[in-house]
Formats: sequence, C-alpha cells, structure tokens
Amino acid sequence: MRDDSAARRHREAWAGLRGDGRDGPLIGGPRRAGARPPRYFTVHLGFAATDPAVAREQAVAYAEALGLLRPELALGAAALSPADAWHRAERLFCDAVGPDGERCAGGAGHPGFHHAPGPGGLGWGDGD
Repeated sequence: MRDDSAARRHREAWAGLRGDGRDGPLIGGPRRAGARPPRYFTVHLGFAATDPAVAREQAVAYAEALGLLRPELALGAAALSPADAWHRAERLFCDAVGPDGERCAGGAGHPGFHHAPGPGGLGWGDGD
C-alpha cells in the first residue's frame, strides 16, 4: 500500500488557492468563442473645443446623441480627456447605482439628490 499524503496535501494546497475545492490546473484551456462573457471597450473620438468647459458640454451632447441612436452604449462609462493625455480621463455622467439597480443619468459631480428616470422617480443618496 502506498502513502500518498504528499500528493493529497499538494492537491489540497492548489484547491485552497483556487478556493473552489476542485482538483486541476489553475489556468484552464481556451474557451469557445461563444462562451466568453461580454467585455466593454472604449472608443475615443476627437473633436476641437476652445476650453475644457466647452469640451465637456460638447462631449456630453455627443454621448447623449449616440445613446439615442444606439441604446446598447454604456453612457455611464463615457469620459473626456485631452487628446494627448488619455490617462487624465474624467467621467461625464454620475452613473450612481440606486437601490433598485437604476443608474443616475446626471452629470458627473452634480449637486444634490439622485433620482431614478421618469417623473416622480425614486430618490436616493444624500438628500437635503
């Protein structure tokens, strides 16, 4: 009879690292093309503006217009940056998540309370 306590400890150590209790490699094989979860990508569109405030207004208008044409766009992820400094991107929309999963469509850093879309929408956050 063979003592495999070292092999068992090895399997348990790997399972503990993965946290799922299963044996097997940490890195799996490639997934099929249809099995991957959707990922978000960013498109950068350039335009000219006289100053950052005007650029922000134009960027919000462009994002909202594209959102009307293409509802699958994630407007909450829209950001603005100088053309030569993408690392300085700033959000255009608040996108705060409410208690029922709704998202605030107000401008980033807007003052006051959050409201869900529609007249008399549910409010959340720091109200007055």
